[in-house]
Amino acid sequence: MAILIVVFGVVAAGLAARGELSGVDARAYWAGVRIWLSGGDPYHPTGPFLPYVYAPWMLPLFAPWALLPWDVAWVVWRGATILVLLWTIDWAYRRRPLETAIIAVFLAFPVAANLDTGNITLLLALAVWYAQFCGPRLAGLLWGLATWMKWAPAFLWLVLAPRARAWGLVWLGFSALLSLVTLPLTIVQLQALFGFGARPIRLDYFVLLWPLVPYLWRREEPFGFLRPSAWRAAASRVREAVAQREVSERVRAFLGLGA
Repeated sequence: MAILIVVFGVVAAGLAARGELSGVDARAYWAGVRIWLSGGDPYHPTGPFLPYVYAPWMLPLFAPWALLPWDVAWVVWRGATILVLLWTIDWAYRRRPLETAIIAVFLAFPVAANLDTGNITLLLALAVWYAQFCGPRLAGLLWGLATWMKWAPAFLWLVLAPRARAWGLVWLGFSALLSLVTLPLTIVQLQALFGFGARPIRLDYFVLLWPLVPYLWRREEPFGFLRPSAWRAAASRVREAVAQREVSERVRAFLGLGA
């Protein structure tokens, strides 16, 4: 617990020191919706705002929040993120305190960076965390939205329940269809997205490792997969499935589709 208190203290001090300089990414989402509602182009904003760079059909998803005044919207955005994050930390700490404290130290900087800028990556990580505790349709929807918004969460498909994996592919396909329907704006979105040029290594994306915690913590040996014997056993199961022509059955079971 002492480790967590130190981590929280350092993060809180850093956020307080930033003051009004924080929230640049959240402000881009907020301003993008308001520019869009006023008939402007959210991908090429005027004023002190970064461009909105996500799918055009996702703009209405931000609208209820973006209609709030900025000072209120920023408090709601950051406050909700912190509350959900604390819930996940509490869940993990109650089950494996030492391992959770070590992971918290490792992810302290990425978490602080997301809380400082208001980038949505941390919220997407928390959404996939929750996807492991809800029904398959909602779980698939959360993963599908997170992945279509930022492709980095794609690997988290593996931590979903089997049936949720299938629904995740369905929702991902539906997201692709919506982007095709809004193709002219999707092209503008891609131009804005890649218009940033070369980017530095995004250390803040490491928060996407956090949803691995509930998947691992519920196992008897969370880090057993690191042993070479575990990889040899997995390779043996694959060879056995191929030899016995059970690949399609294994795939259907992996997706929770039954026999």
